Amino acid sequence: MTVFLVITSFVLAALSGLLLWQLLEQRKMINQMLERENIPAQQPDPELAIVLKVTDPIGLAKRESRAGRLIGDRLPTMATKMVYQEVLKELTSELEEREIDVDMQIEYR
Repeated sequence: MTVFLVITSFVLAALSGLLLWQLLEQRKMINQMLERENIPAQQPDPELAIVLKVTDPIGLAKRESRAGRLIGDRLPTMATKMVYQEVLKELTSELEEREIDVDMQIEYR
């Protein structure tokens, strides 16, 4: 029984060594490919951003202001733009109040 366990241990050690060798060879091959293609090994982390979308800007405009009720149905694009500008202004003032430095802007997509 002891002989069987010793042989099994040697076989497992040999398999572990083989797997380690394959792993090292694979890493070498990947590094060579990265060098050949001029790809840096360490990519910079992506820049994080928060995207905010008002789900019902016309409804919000009608609910929050008299001007929104007047132009909401007639000029929906203008009302939507005004809602986003007001949300931007309120968020900026709230974050400044909490001393959080941010760069906020409206992007048209």
